[in-house]
Amino acid sequence: MPVSVKNSEVLYAALKSAGISLISALPETWLVHLMRMADDDPEMTLIRLNKEEEGVGISVGAHFAGRKSAMMMQNHGLLTSINGIVSVAQLYRVPLLMFISYRGEMGERDPWQTEGGRVTEPVLQALGIAYHNLSDPATVAHEIEQAQTLAQSSLRPVALLLTRDLMWEE
Repeated sequence: MPVSVKNSEVLYAALKSAGISLISALPETWLVHLMRMADDDPEMTLIRLNKEEEGVGISVGAHFAGRKSAMMMQNHGLLTSINGIVSVAQLYRVPLLMFISYRGEMGERDPWQTEGGRVTEPVLQALGIAYHNLSDPATVAHEIEQAQTLAQSSLRPVALLLTRDLMWEE
């Protein structure tokens, strides 16, 4: 599998360093190692989703219970989660930290991923969601800390796009 174990480990360590103790995710190829690490870690709660929008409710509940959480999904999952993001996380001012596999960007080989990649950033912009592309493992920890800080201080969703450069080994 071309998904980088090493960079997944860097991402996971940065998540923990940011105080995240609960992850919700729908299984997805680029997230496979992150989900395995979360599942194997007794200090982390991993909730597997049936559909991505469920993750919004889980993160909202975690926030009101005093826990920092992260939602992990593919960009097509972002598109299916918009109702929950707008009608719950944005309306009730919840710091929703989203890690999104940025499928369909430059270098995409799977035609079925290209439309989601084409609209990901415009959709985030239209929703007024701050986002940043993660591509360099050397800066991931700092960027995750900055995103978590922004989500907490603004009480708004923030998205981190996991790029092919970060997630793949070729």
